[in-house]
Amino acid sequence: MDAKETKERIVGAPTLFAVWAALLGLTWLTVDLSGKGMAIFVLAAPFLIASAKAFLVVDYFMRLKYEPSIFRYIFLIVFGTIAVVSFLVYQDVAYRQ
Repeated sequence: MDAKETKERIVGAPTLFAVWAALLGLTWLTVDLSGKGMAIFVLAAPFLIASAKAFLVVDYFMRLKYEPSIFRYIFLIVFGTIAVVSFLVYQDVAYRQ
């Protein structure tokens, strides 16, 4: 292990509070958009907002970038699975009559 790996990385409280506030704001935005009728955007918006929220959680709270590579690969596999399922849901809704 080199010095870079052993150094503890601490994120400051103001940064975590700002991320938490952003997560609350994005949650409010998701709830607000759910009541509006905007055709296909109603499906795309929650997935885009959820992706932004997932990035914030993974980057700031889980600190995945400082973990061993295996955790990144597991995360990518899960993310890929979610992307495939999301695509299939879009296809189902698009061709439903």
